[in-house]
Amino acid sequence: MRLKAKLLVLAAVPLLLSLALIAAAVLLQQRELAQREHALVEGGYLSARRAELKNYVQLAMSAIAPMAESRDDVAASQARAMRLLESMQYGDDGYFFVYDMHGTVLMHPRQRDLVGRDLSDLHDPQGHATIQNLLAQARAGGGFVEYMWRRPSTGRIAPKLGYVTEIPQWDWMIGTGLYRDDIDAATAQLDAQASSNIGETLLWIAAIAFGGVALISFSGIWLNLSELRVADAKLQTLARQVVRFQEDERAHLARELHDGATQTMVSAKLLVESAIDQLEREARPAPRVLETALAGLKQSLNEVRRISHRLRPAMLDELGLPAALELLTREAEDAGATPVHLSVLGDAAPLPEEVKTALFRVSQEALANVAKHARAHRVEMTLDFGGQGVALRIADDGRGFEVDRIQLDPDRGIGLRNMRERLASIGGSFEVHAAPGAGTLLLAKVPAEAIRRLAAATDAA
Repeated sequence: MRLKAKLLVLAAVPLLLSLALIAAAVLLQQRELAQREHALVEGGYLSARRAELKNYVQLAMSAIAPMAESRDDVAASQARAMRLLESMQYGDDGYFFVYDMHGTVLMHPRQRDLVGRDLSDLHDPQGHATIQNLLAQARAGGGFVEYMWRRPSTGRIAPKLGYVTEIPQWDWMIGTGLYRDDIDAATAQLDAQASSNIGETLLWIAAIAFGGVALISFSGIWLNLSELRVADAKLQTLARQVVRFQEDERAHLARELHDGATQTMVSAKLLVESAIDQLEREARPAPRVLETALAGLKQSLNEVRRISHRLRPAMLDELGLPAALELLTREAEDAGATPVHLSVLGDAAPLPEEVKTALFRVSQEALANVAKHARAHRVEMTLDFGGQGVALRIADDGRGFEVDRIQLDPDRGIGLRNMRERLASIGGSFEVHAAPGAGTLLLAKVPAEAIRRLAAATDAA
């Protein structure tokens, strides 16, 4: 793993671990808080309902107390009291019930089929003696009892909280109650809200974690891209320096050949020609060895001049790129049988040395490839000075090749890679379009912005 990746991991892992611990702590605290809130709300709600039940019973006792204390006919007073209690209903399942102290149902407004039945032996599904527990609490002075009872609105057995008290004058037990599932529904809604809050909190923490990791990743990518741009700029500068050094060396060698070896060979050639002329004036035949030496000197001189020109044509620096390309096309035609036609479009503007050199070397390499491989009948070369920069187009009608195959082969296509790298080093682009039997098209472009940048760098240097 690279150092930057390790640093990113070292930055992200502690963040994720910290957020995971925070999430665990928040989850634990919220669950504990939800449990305490559940118990508190349930206790408060139950206390409120207990007080409500007790108030209902006290209200009912206050309503029938005059009847119980009346000296009128007891049966008539009891009948009036039952009618009054039967009418005092509240809510969906709020009602009063009356039993005698032996367990017989005297009044039940919601389950009239129970009236007159002795339920003293009634037990709930858990085996608890329901009515006996109610009677015992009433005899003890009144109080609360939890038991199971069929809910009239649903017909299902449900837990119920009741409050009962005794009317000693009539040997009655009077009571009312509420079903616990109402309390459970309220607390369940509270638990659901708490769970929703916990989920939202965890989502926020997850969003923060995602945002933190994304920020770290973005920062790492930005740093990598910034360093990549800096490294790419340094590589391009280094590539330009290497090319400039190579061209300087080529120019130096060309000058040395021109000013040294070429001049020496020219002097030797002149001496041999003078000797041959002297012999001819004296009417003596020149020795064959002198004629052979003269021919060798001419051939060597032409070769040295050709090498000097290929190293660095003086015309490129003195007259510019179009003139150098014109000379290059004539040399290519002289060296082979393929005609090369050069067209210059637009006004030939001065170009930085690096641009001229790159386009000239691309042209050299392209014509050399045509001579070696293309078997072309004609080559069209176009140098276009447009508003968008300068473009060089070289097309031949040769046998072409498979571009992908050549580019993937490490032993072939070196010249094409060199062309592309030359153009890339100065901010230009290079394209190859070819197909077997359809010829080859090379496009080398240097945009105006790259030309201005290189010109400014040359002026600053």
